[in-house]
Amino acid sequence: MQFKDYYQTMGVARDATVDDIKRAYRKLARKYHPDVSKETDAEARFKELGEAYEVLKDPEKRAAYDQLGANWKAGQEFRPPPDATSGFEFSGGGPGSGFGDGDASEFFEALFGRGAGRGRGPFHSTSENRHARVLIDIEDAYGGATRAVTLRTPEVTAQGQVSLREHTLNVTIPKGIRPGQHIRLAGQGAPGIGDGKPGDLYLEVGFRPHPRYRVEERDVYLDLAVAPWEAALGANVNVPTPSGAVELKIPAGTAAGRKLRLKGRGIPASPPGDLYAVIHVILPPADSDRARAAYGALREQFPDFDPRARLGA
Repeated sequence: MQFKDYYQTMGVARDATVDDIKRAYRKLARKYHPDVSKETDAEARFKELGEAYEVLKDPEKRAAYDQLGANWKAGQEFRPPPDATSGFEFSGGGPGSGFGDGDASEFFEALFGRGAGRGRGPFHSTSENRHARVLIDIEDAYGGATRAVTLRTPEVTAQGQVSLREHTLNVTIPKGIRPGQHIRLAGQGAPGIGDGKPGDLYLEVGFRPHPRYRVEERDVYLDLAVAPWEAALGANVNVPTPSGAVELKIPAGTAAGRKLRLKGRGIPASPPGDLYAVIHVILPPADSDRARAAYGALREQFPDFDPRARLGA
């Protein structure tokens, strides 16, 4: 996937005001509208222009986009980091509401989710819910926790520039929460007009990348290194889990890649998930005369062993 420079698409500077962006869009929309343009690529350009305008006219999306945009150029290979839009508050249906029924590019959807965009009108209703994505540690989902979460709310200054206002909330993370689920904070959304009640704030939860664990739904996966003799002869080994170390029996003759299940050691739920230890057989280094002699003796003990026998002739 290639990075899209929305400022370049619209021909405006990165510090352009909201009015500058609107003027640029009106001018280019007239030039590339498929009904009137004679340009051969008018339809594609018009679609690209609409997507760029959808982001840059919206202070919330623009602030999230600007967080990464300064370090990338148009056409560069791009993979968004897990926290690309984490911590940004979005109005209405959040970053993934209402855009275009499949019109958005892969790049747009990678940042804002499928269908992001046109769900928000120019006026607040009597109350307005707000949405943000936050990242937690997998250990928080095992035991529950209270964490301070800092959110950034984009605002437009009197000069038409986008600025970020930070505020911190203490959030109770329920035990057993999984990626994609939401925490509702009643009354923490946008204030209502006049005496209207404020809306709610919905925090979509994601897990920070972990050096040890991978999560799929309720199940957790761990790459477990074992020695060749442990895999061949069997052993009992200590295995770390997010809720504490447990002892796991390695059956004799365990092959690399085998998954050994620790029932109920995944994300707490009803029923709980499982934890799978994926076996990786690690060879000792042949970095001394003694080690090389040991490998030579092993080769002599198995003269007919062919590790590539399954590849065929």
